[in-house]
Amino acid sequence: MRVAILADIHANLEALEAVLEDAARQGCTSHACLGDLIGFNADAVACVDLVRDLGWPVVRGDFEDALGEDPDYENMNPVAALCFRREWELLGPERRQWLRELPMTLQVDGFTLVHSSLDHSSHWNYVVGLLDAGSSLAYQETQVCFHGHTHVPRVFRRVVTKLDELVPDHLKLEANARYFINAGSVGHPRDGDPRACYVVHDLEQGTVTFRRVDYDIGTTQRKIIDSGLPPMLAERLAEGR
Repeated sequence: MRVAILADIHANLEALEAVLEDAARQGCTSHACLGDLIGFNADAVACVDLVRDLGWPVVRGDFEDALGEDPDYENMNPVAALCFRREWELLGPERRQWLRELPMTLQVDGFTLVHSSLDHSSHWNYVVGLLDAGSSLAYQETQVCFHGHTHVPRVFRRVVTKLDELVPDHLKLEANARYFINAGSVGHPRDGDPRACYVVHDLEQGTVTFRRVDYDIGTTQRKIIDSGLPPMLAERLAEGR
């Protein structure tokens, strides 16, 4: 079985649809989502409905976590606050409740899903180096854990007590190793590559493969501008930052 692992869709319908088409071509028979379905782009409702209707395993991201009945806009990043003000009304109470009630972590088919980190996952820590990864690996019960949050694909590996970082490309999983893997971002990459990023996990072959997918960035950018969101969000998409 091949599983498509998607993180940080961030309301980018064009990127999501392109990734789903690519995943089908790769023979993926199931999918899982690492949170942050909403924010930054213009199609929050469409992305939430698509993922929910398909019945994927989904964990809660920090954007979903902030969808309380009385959002604290004053303590948010100003750009994020603008996105939340728009999306809070568009999503409606039923979708907001579904998003808020997503689990923080899940184990699916022998691997783990989390949005940020396994150590104090509700603190939304950014895993940016070996020390951060080591903290999560200490709590990891499965061989592989997939996460997102930073929008940058990375692979951390622990063999006994040794920690190292691998190139995020095509990995053959070693039986004596554990892996903490950032699946990158479908809808808002930040590693300098504007193409949508996701991961294919082949359970039978014991492999993890990173995929980059072109999509219609121009349409996504026009939707951002037309919706009244900050133009800088459209500019960042084309630069992958």
